[in-house]
Amino acid sequence: MPGTPLRRALDSDGNPVITTSGLTKVYQSRGREVTALDGVDLHVREGEVYGVIGQSGAGKSSLIRCVNLLERPTTGTVAVDGVDLTALAGRGRRAGKELREARSRIGMVFQHFNLLSSRTVQGNIELPLEILGISGGERSRKAAELLDLVGLADKAKAYPGQLSGGQKQRVGIARALAGDPKVLLSDEATSALDPETTRQILQLLRDLNRRLGLTILLITHEMDVVKSVCDSAALMKQGRIVESGTVSELLATPGSQLAHELFPLTGAATTAEHTVIDVTFHGETATRPVISQLARTYNIDISILGAAMDTVAGRQIGRMRIELPGRYEDNVVPVGFLREQGLQVDVVEAGADAEADVAEDVDGELAELVKDGAK
Repeated sequence: MPGTPLRRALDSDGNPVITTSGLTKVYQSRGREVTALDGVDLHVREGEVYGVIGQSGAGKSSLIRCVNLLERPTTGTVAVDGVDLTALAGRGRRAGKELREARSRIGMVFQHFNLLSSRTVQGNIELPLEILGISGGERSRKAAELLDLVGLADKAKAYPGQLSGGQKQRVGIARALAGDPKVLLSDEATSALDPETTRQILQLLRDLNRRLGLTILLITHEMDVVKSVCDSAALMKQGRIVESGTVSELLATPGSQLAHELFPLTGAATTAEHTVIDVTFHGETATRPVISQLARTYNIDISILGAAMDTVAGRQIGRMRIELPGRYEDNVVPVGFLREQGLQVDVVEAGADAEADVAEDVDGELAELVKDGAK
């Protein structure tokens, strides 16, 4: 809220505030079973922005709806802020009092806003407060604070039909914050918006994360969302999480599918006598002329097949696909030089098998080879 002191957002040693364990969700459709979630284990740390990404049908929306138990999991458990929600669910279709109270501490932002057209902006924000039994004066004060927080202080008396898509989503975010949640869930909140409005909404979410200490779980199919605001991410396919971790860890993991999706590179070796490698630059290494140093040091011609540079989670990250003359065994020392500079190097072609064969022979000698080669 306005005047609230800034809190530290992500603590790398933060405790999990959202945890799912062995989560499955099976739907019945025309006499057959459809598995939307298949043993999902998810751990979202306190104060981080966590993105779950995947194509349509991967199970993302089922996952986020199970996190707040809008959908009852078939098996498995969901805990939010230390409370086992699945234990509160009971057997009936309607949520009991304890589950409703637990849900009130979880905000939800929807793709298509879900605003009531018959209510003003202020009325939409006050709705969850009415349900919680908050008095009229307190509701008005809280709604005014929230509108100021999302930059819509002058739109209190407007109706949803008078707002742009970005303004409607800001109202949706303000409404989600009405119950002072510790966790905010976002289900494709920017997919219906244009690129510039998407950027503004993502920046608002990041600001709220930092200012209020909110833990945010984002569901998205857009890689730019992960690049822009996420501290950690998970890739979902066919109801399973196939890869997860902090964005910086994933980018530093050889063969990471998410890293490849974040920075797609193309380009093949021109001949079988050349080696193609992907080089990933992090932090300070992104601004150093390492490739030109490599060419000068070893007097070799280097072809750049593709490159990408961007800011991810506040850090400058770059990837480059280059071609070196000769097979991998001829390039052990140049590759070692790149790794000595703190770069991640992944062999793409012309020697992936050779790399494994050669590795055993050079592990103990690589550092000396690199030094001697540089000399």
